[in-house]
Amino acid sequence: MAKEVAGLIKLQIKGGAANPSPPVGPALGSKGINIMDFCKAFNARTQDKAGKVLPVVITYYTDKSYDFVVKTPPVAIQLMEAAKVKGGSAEPNRKKVAEITWEQVRAIAQDKMPDLNCFTIESAMLLVAGTARSMGITVKGEFPGK
Repeated sequence: MAKEVAGLIKLQIKGGAANPSPPVGPALGSKGINIMDFCKAFNARTQDKAGKVLPVVITYYTDKSYDFVVKTPPVAIQLMEAAKVKGGSAEPNRKKVAEITWEQVRAIAQDKMPDLNCFTIESAMLLVAGTARSMGITVKGEFPGK
């Protein structure tokens, strides 16, 4: 018989750096999940992506057990790494902070493709380019798609 799902918890944690302090501890402790057990399992699974912010979706069940799925880093964080900037622009329509190429956009789109609701790489590239534009990052050149 299948376990009964009690709920979901969505967190963003740095890879290999989960610890019982906030936000992890209070979010899991209030649901009755073993915090240290989760931290050890998450750190073991994400030690190859150390330092990168990773979204995690934790499904917890009525018997206090849990499963978790680690997703790819958010597009905004990947864009900041590609453009080598600390953050986006406060006024993205007026002040541009960096430039990236369509090849960099394609690489980010291919990495993020499993978590996006796009069917083609071109549509995923347009989604990533839109995020870049809203952060004040310009994409150099013409769109290589259709």
